[in-house]
Amino acid sequence: MRKSHVPMIAMLVSAAPLMLAAAPAHCGTGAEPPRYARQALPAGDGWASQGAGTTGGAAADAAHVFTVTDRAQLAAALDKGSSTPKIIQVSGTVDGNADDTGAPLSCDDYATDGYRLDAYLAAYDPDVWGRTEVPAGALEDARAASAAKQAAQVELKVGSNTTIVGIGRQPRLLGLDLQVSGSDNVIVRNLTFEDAFDCFPQWDPTDTAVGNWNSEYDNLVVTASTHVWVDHDTFTDGRRPDADQPLYFGRIYQQHDGELDIVKGADLVTASWNAFTDHDKTLLFGNSDGAAATDAGHLRITLHHNLFKDIAERAPRVRFGQVDAYNNHYVVTDGPSYVYSLGVGVHSQLVAENNAFTLPAGVTADRTIAYWKGTAMTEDHNYVNGRPADLLAAFNAAHPATPIAQGAGWTPALRTRVDDPRSVPHIVDGGSGAGRL
Repeated sequence: MRKSHVPMIAMLVSAAPLMLAAAPAHCGTGAEPPRYARQALPAGDGWASQGAGTTGGAAADAAHVFTVTDRAQLAAALDKGSSTPKIIQVSGTVDGNADDTGAPLSCDDYATDGYRLDAYLAAYDPDVWGRTEVPAGALEDARAASAAKQAAQVELKVGSNTTIVGIGRQPRLLGLDLQVSGSDNVIVRNLTFEDAFDCFPQWDPTDTAVGNWNSEYDNLVVTASTHVWVDHDTFTDGRRPDADQPLYFGRIYQQHDGELDIVKGADLVTASWNAFTDHDKTLLFGNSDGAAATDAGHLRITLHHNLFKDIAERAPRVRFGQVDAYNNHYVVTDGPSYVYSLGVGVHSQLVAENNAFTLPAGVTADRTIAYWKGTAMTEDHNYVNGRPADLLAAFNAAHPATPIAQGAGWTPALRTRVDDPRSVPHIVDGGSGAGRL
């Protein structure tokens, strides 16, 4: 997650602007990419700069520089997650739900073994199935098989020593789930991630007292990987907002999971200057309270200069990790849909400093924090609506049964620039997201 703007601006100008005319599709033709595509994460810029740092595909030779315009080309360039240094430039919209000829694929194309939503709803209606057991039987098996067909299409593995970067006008990954899994040294920049949707959510009547629909597919998930830099990307539900989804069994038919999840022992990640917008469960760092064996000592993540606009919750929710969240702007316009921003989970060591919150009437400072069995965090020098606010004191006053102590037990050192939180709304809103480099 530079003492002034000048060093950052100088670095970006010297690296050449990103908004260039879209290049024709090619794979490994040897065309030298613009200089920004070979940029490494600056020294000292968050946890991903620790140790060897993060250079992505900067060392790629001419045969491993690709420009892709569709899913088939992207899959070929990724080469099943190979670790050969590579630079992949995304031009235009790459639709994950399209076959190798470019023809669109619908949910009906993935459905198999007799799966139909109307039959699934009839079989697992709580008035028929009950509320004490998760669905089982032929229709649930058909749902799972259908989900597996979609996963094989939309999940793409990103290997080590890879840079994926958008070029041209509005580079976009639509309906895709990029999986940085078991990899090291990955950079993802200047892309819009939109609508990674699940055709086959599972009904779980035991998830909360009233049940929930649970889906798969994050836009970007980092699993058991190290040295990952996610920079100047936009994450959005776009064409398929949750608010437009139907209600089944009294719950939203939730087709989206996270926007950026970092889980299962992942470590040394910097997410900077991204825009996370119009989503429910956004950033999950550590996916299980019982994952100490894999997550303790890992999940070291920096979040800085990110925009979180109309995010219901998890910005982030943290387990185990040392997470440094500073100079982010949290904007809430829909008060009734807002749940919280900073989730303090089991063994988490969250530092939240120099952030700005823009909250509407009726949303008070105490709601910015949520207790998820965590015992402490560092919260300092944060502002709400342009005024200093003690978020942690407000939370503890509102929740005396679950107090959170001040002090995460560590002090972040890997920061290249810290802005005054009063300036953060202007700086972050004007500089975050795809197309702003």
